Amino acid sequence: MNGNLTKHRKNIAVLWLLIALVMISLSGRLGFLMIFRSAHYSAMAEDLHQRERTIKAARGRIIDANGVVIADNRTVCTISVIYNQVTDREEVIRVLCGELSMDEALVRKRVEKRSSREIIKTNVDKETGDRIRSLRLPGVKVDEDYKRYYPYDSLASKVLGFTGGDNQGIIGLEVKYEKYLKGMSGTILTMSDAKGVELANAAEDRIEPVPGWDLYVSLDVNIQKYAEQLAYQVLEKKNAKRVSIIVMDPQNGEIMAMVNVPEFNLNDPFTLNQNLKSQSLRDLAAENEGATGAKKQELLNQMWRNTCINDTYEPGSTFKIITAAAGLEAGVVSLTDRFSCPGFRVVEDRKIRCHKVGGHGAETFLQGAMNSCNPVFIDVGQRLGVEGYYKYFTQFGLKGKTGIDLPGEAATIMHKKENMGLVELATVSFGQSFQITPIQLITTAASIVNGGRRVTPHFGVEVKNREGTAVHRLDYPLGDRILSEETSATMRYVLEQVVAEGSGKKAAVEGFRIGGKTATSEKLPRSLKKYISSFLGFAPADDPRVMALITIDEPEGIYYGGTIAAPVVGDLFKNILPYLGIEAEKEETDGSPENAG
Repeated sequence: MNGNLTKHRKNIAVLWLLIALVMISLSGRLGFLMIFRSAHYSAMAEDLHQRERTIKAARGRIIDANGVVIADNRTVCTISVIYNQVTDREEVIRVLCGELSMDEALVRKRVEKRSSREIIKTNVDKETGDRIRSLRLPGVKVDEDYKRYYPYDSLASKVLGFTGGDNQGIIGLEVKYEKYLKGMSGTILTMSDAKGVELANAAEDRIEPVPGWDLYVSLDVNIQKYAEQLAYQVLEKKNAKRVSIIVMDPQNGEIMAMVNVPEFNLNDPFTLNQNLKSQSLRDLAAENEGATGAKKQELLNQMWRNTCINDTYEPGSTFKIITAAAGLEAGVVSLTDRFSCPGFRVVEDRKIRCHKVGGHGAETFLQGAMNSCNPVFIDVGQRLGVEGYYKYFTQFGLKGKTGIDLPGEAATIMHKKENMGLVELATVSFGQSFQITPIQLITTAASIVNGGRRVTPHFGVEVKNREGTAVHRLDYPLGDRILSEETSATMRYVLEQVVAEGSGKKAAVEGFRIGGKTATSEKLPRSLKKYISSFLGFAPADDPRVMALITIDEPEGIYYGGTIAAPVVGDLFKNILPYLGIEAEKEETDGSPENAG
């Protein structure tokens, strides 16, 4: 009996000891949490009762060379519902359906969804948002937001680009300069009880958004407008597939205009088949009518595509500028060297024809350039040889990309040196059997005529804050010297003669010295007989301050570059040279009596 009692007391003692240890452990843990982890759990408790709503930052504006805003913001609203705060769901559904013109089933689904915050609709115009806010419906939140707005709709659409629903850049300058333009979003923090209902007297914490910085660019709205007008005229008149125009300052690479028609409306970028001003484009659109899914996305990507930088083509005779510059710089040809053109040149087993079937006969190199004679340039290429030609091809910067401040630039597609024979050398010499982008062509030509320094084509000039204070200067210094000033001066003279008396004379503008080169290149496969007509011009010829390149894709009827492309650049220069402050030269008189008075 005593033994059992003793054992029972021992068990009770052990139990009390265990209880004491547990209590000590729990007290220690509680003390640790209260003293050392109090801040952490206070924050967790606060988070549990906080409701957070994002305030989007105003995106930085894009401003042209004259201070004109070409990408801006409009105030819009985001309408959302907090489930636990709604007192009359049917009333909320009825009002939102009416004000937002939305399907009742969709609104009901979102209003009845059990979530901390459910967005009903974004990008609601401010007037509608203000009306909904004035009704003071419990649980319905109206937050002001920003939507990207483009005052000129489709102007320079493939250069500027646009933003998505999250206000982030998708293509063009909008995505290239995202880090400067985007700004920092703010937040609204409110307190709620355990049921998720907002506390009426609780203070609202607000972290204000920081607006993005403004991007100042070299693009000139007036030059862009006029260039687009000319491009659309050609597109319609020649029933072309597309027309592109680049206008650049050859001294520093600043781009004044970049046209890719048909352009699309930046305020409505997801609608297909915009600005179809040629029958060929309308026929193509009819074939793809009703496209959905992956096919529609493919068509949208094509519509947004900037052919000036994203696509390559065979440049044709405009590339003779590069062959001529390389030949003159290497000393393998001079302006007075004599050639003979019977209408073709035989290279190995190939008979390569000149565009003039009967040939140009005897001519100097200068005359060959003025006549755009293929045999003359084939001969210059052969004199350089594969090694020499490749040396200058690389030296001129044609192997790499230009570094333009737009996304998606394509690279030159060229024969490998080890695969380049005399036939390939011959065809490359006059601009065939390889491909290049329009931006690479005009950049290289600019570097050849500006005194021989490589430029980087660009739009970005400066980044400023909303107060107009400079934040970041976007510098694009002149690159390596690619040829001598003497050769550059000679090339300016040669190309001026091409316009004055040669194949480019339809680009001439009275009172101005214009230089340039025409081209008519046949697209692949050759059997289709489809062409790209182009002209590259600059002015004034003795001191280039503006250069332009037009390419016309698949024109109908007459397709020669000298006939249909050169006059467009001539018309462009006639209007923009005075605008740029470049005055026409006055005719000189000899002072004789008959010229007096």
